[in-house]
Amino acid sequence: MAKHGKQYEDAAKQIEEDRAYFPEDAIALLKKVTFAKFDETLELHARLGIDPRQADQIVRSNVVLPHGTGKPVRVLVFAAGEAERVARDAGADHVGVDDLVAQIQGGWLEFDAAVAMADQMGKVGGLGRILGRRGLMPNPRSGTVVRNPEDLPAVVRELKGGRVEFRNDRTGNVHITIGRKSFGDDQVRDNLYATVDALVRAKPSGVKGIYCRTLTLTSTMGPGVPLDVNVTLANASSAA
Repeated sequence: MAKHGKQYEDAAKQIEEDRAYFPEDAIALLKKVTFAKFDETLELHARLGIDPRQADQIVRSNVVLPHGTGKPVRVLVFAAGEAERVARDAGADHVGVDDLVAQIQGGWLEFDAAVAMADQMGKVGGLGRILGRRGLMPNPRSGTVVRNPEDLPAVVRELKGGRVEFRNDRTGNVHITIGRKSFGDDQVRDNLYATVDALVRAKPSGVKGIYCRTLTLTSTMGPGVPLDVNVTLANASSAA
């Protein structure tokens, strides 16, 4: 097991063993136990009651965070013709098709989200091995494959404004960015509830029994703060 430094150990001592915190208390405590000098990313970690080996139990969706992620998002759009003009006007950082495909094949990945017009997926599909492992591959289920150019501005705005995609890993866990340490408590709370609500809505029909087994708030360097699952789910539902 990896050994933690003294700052981490001191921070972890502030979290009561075997206690699950109400969301407001967890957020306040999380701010106290983040010790890095930079503006740490805050995340929600969820352990789900799914079998990730079953195709009908894959969790994959997205959430538009009310207060964004606190990080500028560079959006790339695979589009040509009129759709290319619309994407540029919408504020996309990189727009094109053949030139971008070639750059990505050469190792260039200076973007945070990718969108593709449906008529360009024939060219983009070959990038699956590169973009898929990084969660950057355009996908109809996540709303990043667009059929009509007039729909592009809304997608680009959402991505730049704080839309976060999430998917379970091979152990059935989900890790979702919900903000930064510099956010106010109310901003973290709003983003947390929006994320939990999206996670619940993404529950696969094949899942039986308890879906959200544990929910934990954590930061880039700090220890995790366990949430009271039932209270968090109820608050997220009423806030939606």
